[in-house]
Amino acid sequence: MEKLREILGKVHRGELAIDDALQLLRDLPYEDLGFAKIDHHRALRRGVPEVIFCQGKTPEQVARITRQMLEKGVNIMGTRADTRVFEEVKKIAPDAEYHRDARIFAIKRATVARNKGIIAVVSAGTSDIPVAEEAAVTAELLGNKVERLYDVGVAGIHRLFMNMEVLKRAQVIIVVAGMEGALASVVAGLVDKPVIAVPTSVGYGASFSGLSALLTMLNSCAGGLTVVNIDNGFGAGFAAHQINKLGGQEDGCALS
Repeated sequence: MEKLREILGKVHRGELAIDDALQLLRDLPYEDLGFAKIDHHRALRRGVPEVIFCQGKTPEQVARITRQMLEKGVNIMGTRADTRVFEEVKKIAPDAEYHRDARIFAIKRATVARNKGIIAVVSAGTSDIPVAEEAAVTAELLGNKVERLYDVGVAGIHRLFMNMEVLKRAQVIIVVAGMEGALASVVAGLVDKPVIAVPTSVGYGASFSGLSALLTMLNSCAGGLTVVNIDNGFGAGFAAHQINKLGGQEDGCALS
């Protein structure tokens, strides 16, 4: 929205010719690279620029998309990015950051509003941390304060009860669990705030790569529990951000 306002303002003040403005506006809806069509208008519609899903793309493709997005001056986030992808991105953006556990790279170019509320990210086990970190880092990059509470699954439920203050402080809670996925229902039954459940593919054979946890969460008797796809930490972090921002923003902005 700011980019569009800037272009129109320059035309209004006579600082930019109409033909030049049309050339700039041509790429605003989307930019066709042949193998990808970059949605430059997504930030106007959703408040967040397009996020690059790196899995299945070559490092060179990710770098090309990143290069074109950098020209727009937006923040860039790439999910499911391995080290080969990150090394290719670093060639065009030396200041890029890599969150190894989350498999996310980030390039900060624009300020973002800071949401007031806290998002708590809870994992049942240590093995669930990569998915939990994907959720946590996503939420942080979008402008949220995040508190982490890891390895508090139902096999040792006292660990959760001894950290209830974390849940009480939060505006939104993300619960990440594999195996049978029971932790999400337990947490949802203890709090009066939105809980987003993320089933993970962690578990033995009959967990069916996360299907067991997914079905447990979908069949929860705790009202108001929302469930995202297996291992979809990004989806949970984004949804938590959308909820949390309804509580208002702090004064001032910061790089995400």
